[in-house]
Order: sequence, then C-alpha cells, then structure tokens
Amino acid sequence: MKLLTITIPCYNSAAYMRNCIESLLPGGDDVEIIIVNDGSKDETKEIADEYAAKYPSIVKAIHKENGGHGSAVNAGIEHATGLYFKVVDSDDWVKNSAYLEILQTLKELSGTRESLDMLISNFVYDKVGETRKKVMAYKHVLPENRLFGWEEIRRFGKGKYILMHSVIFRTKLLWECNLKLPEHTFYVDNIYVYFPLLHVKNLYYLNVNFYHYFIGREDQSVNEKVMISRIDQQIRVNKLMIDFLSENYNKLTKEKKLKNYMLNYLDIITTVSSIMLIRSETEENFEKKKELWSYLKQKNKSIYKRLRYGILGSSMNLPGKSGRKISEEGYKICRKFFKFN
Repeated sequence: MKLLTITIPCYNSAAYMRNCIESLLPGGDDVEIIIVNDGSKDETKEIADEYAAKYPSIVKAIHKENGGHGSAVNAGIEHATGLYFKVVDSDDWVKNSAYLEILQTLKELSGTRESLDMLISNFVYDKVGETRKKVMAYKHVLPENRLFGWEEIRRFGKGKYILMHSVIFRTKLLWECNLKLPEHTFYVDNIYVYFPLLHVKNLYYLNVNFYHYFIGREDQSVNEKVMISRIDQQIRVNKLMIDFLSENYNKLTKEKKLKNYMLNYLDIITTVSSIMLIRSETEENFEKKKELWSYLKQKNKSIYKRLRYGILGSSMNLPGKSGRKISEEGYKICRKFFKFN
C-alpha cells in the first residue's frame, strides 16, 4: 500500500500540468500520483500518459468523459490505494522541503495506535503580480506537531478556514463517509472540506508552507466575473452545505467547537453567494439572494437566526441601494477568503 495518494484533476491543463507533476515526483515510491484527465481537448491526455509510462510505479493516468472538478476528485478517491489522500489542482504546485516533511510525518503517524484522520498544513496564495505572497497559516488556531481533537482548537477568525489546499485526509475516512462530489459544478472544494468533518476525530497540524495555490488567470473559477457568471453553481453548493448542516445539526450538540466552526464556514459561503448576487446588479439575482436566505430559514430556523442576525448576515440583508452599498463591506471579507482576481 502507498503512503499517500495525490490526485490531480486535469481539464485542458497541458500548459501548466508539468510543473505540478514535477513538484510531486520527489515523493518517490511512497506516493501514488493519479492524473485524472477529465475529457480534455488539448494535449492533457498525452502528457498524462507520458508520465505514467516514464514513472509506472508512481504515476497512474485515468481518462474519463468530462464531469467537472468534483467528478475528477471522485475518480481519484475511487482508485486511491494510499493510506492518505490529497488533491492538488493542475495549476498549483508544492514546496519540496515541506513535502518531504509531510511524508515523514505521515509515516510516523501511520505507525501509531490512534489513526490520523486529517493532517493540516499551510498554503500560499501565489497570486500573479504580487511579490509578497500571503500565507494561510493556522499556528494561532491549532496545536502544532501532535494529534488533537476538535475541543482543542481555538477560534477561527473571519476569512480563515481549513480549505482544500490545507488538508490531507485518511483515505478510508472519505470512503466511510461516502463522499461524492456533485458533477458539472464548480466550487465543490467547499463540500470536500466540509462534509467529512463529522467523521474527523484526530487532527494534526504541521506548520509548513506546503501548497502553492496559483491565482491570477482570467478564466479561473475565483475570478469575480467568472463567479458571477456561474452563480447558480455557487448557490447549488451553498444549498448542499445548508442541507448537510441542517440534517446533522443535532449531532453536534456535544461538539461545540466543531459546530461553531461549521456554522462560521457556512456563514462565509453564504456571504460569498450573497455578495456575488449583489455585485451582479440584476433584479433577477437580487431575487435569488432573497430565495437563498428563505431556503436557509425553511431548512433550519436555528441556523438561520445565527447567520441572518450575525455581523455578515445583517450586512447582506439591508434593504435598498443604500443597504447594498453597506453590503460591499462584506466583500472585503470575501476577498480575504477567496482572493478574487
């Protein structure tokens, strides 16, 4: 069995996927790299096959019909043989020294009596044109270099959450919680780091800048104009997160810190949806914002009250043009969270 499976979802990624793959190869035979070609129309297939032929003990190539990012991640989870599982997007890369430290840590933890469910590390916003790169670190929130549970976490500030770039899951945990991401839908990385949390008992934080998250392409999913054009997909993910927390809310009674974390994460996602709908400046989308908040109220009034009458929810729901202007302040938090292009 491999120590770590790394899945690289690829769609028309020929221009940049080599850099991603090359950064992962130093993991050697401890690592299984699964390149998922999600119905690409460029040379992605040929590049994936080239690496699979050159490194047959490390790299696998999977070719499938286009199903979107979530579908490619699903394929990686299904075919994974590693004890742990990581997603690295095809335009991102990892830092070698941090990578080797993470592999050594995973080796040590795999031999302990208590199973590690989720390893967390830092990631870097590698934004085009910025010389000083922002690091998303968790040293003030999480204990370092040891296993811990949710009861030991400190309060996450607004705009600081455990994102897909930060996490490595135990592979069996993803199977056990039957994680299946929606197909043909963007922004499912939020579901990826949200739904498994109820199954996560033992966490570990390694304070290293491991993952470099490239940001700056005009066609990137977190480009503001792109997000507005795909707002229905953002709303779909938002509603799935509302459904999930509503269905499991009572199970979190004894896990107060996890409950608060999940509420706050849903809060920021609902704020992102709301502010994108506001910034679109169309009556149709103003109505969609009202419908989203009505959906939340219908699903769970307790969650609705926590979000609607909090700082973000209140600023997102002020009436008229003046209210929408005040809502722009929430946009600053959204930018901190998503680093919009």
